[in-house]
Amino acid sequence: MNLLSYRNLAQPGGPEIPLEQVKAIAAEIKVPALDDSGQPVDVPAKLQDRFATPFPNEKAAAASNNGKAPPDLSVMAKARGYERGFPLFLLDAFSGANTTLGVDYIYAYLTGFKDAPAGMQPPAQGLNYNEYFPGHWTAMPPQLTDGRVQYQDGSKQTADQYARDVSAFLMWAAEPKLEERKRIGFQVMIFLLVLAGLTYFTKKKIWKDLH
Repeated sequence: MNLLSYRNLAQPGGPEIPLEQVKAIAAEIKVPALDDSGQPVDVPAKLQDRFATPFPNEKAAAASNNGKAPPDLSVMAKARGYERGFPLFLLDAFSGANTTLGVDYIYAYLTGFKDAPAGMQPPAQGLNYNEYFPGHWTAMPPQLTDGRVQYQDGSKQTADQYARDVSAFLMWAAEPKLEERKRIGFQVMIFLLVLAGLTYFTKKKIWKDLH
């Protein structure tokens, strides 16, 4: 999450975690810095710091993940998306989920780990079968299992629910102003409809005596 800072966790429209709690979360993470003498040291992260990676470099990340470094997920939900423009995008509301695009792909990928069909063998050692991944074989093992996280609101503690939450978080990370833009767009549409009505009735009043 190279493009996300800890302070973003408290901003409106996102997770909206209390600021003091975000500070506590950041303080548990060590980030590289320089001391007064210019020597490299590790210090607690601050609100303005980017999310810290658990790996010191890309080679170490690859070595810990079957030879393939995990991709940055900051804009993954948007990168997997697409633009159809007006009026085709109106059809998306009725077409249902698309497991190859956007946030739907992320959810499908997280829940798509299964046993490989009979007779199907991985092309290399250490790969895992995923129903929705292109080519079906991925270096990442299943990450979500039931009962790993407890919800205070009583939500189901299932891998499916975890996948939905992770997907929603990554969608917000990629488009933090999406809900705000939708709300403003809806308000603009209402304004234009009212303006069009007023314009029509004004025209009728001005030109009513002319034939």
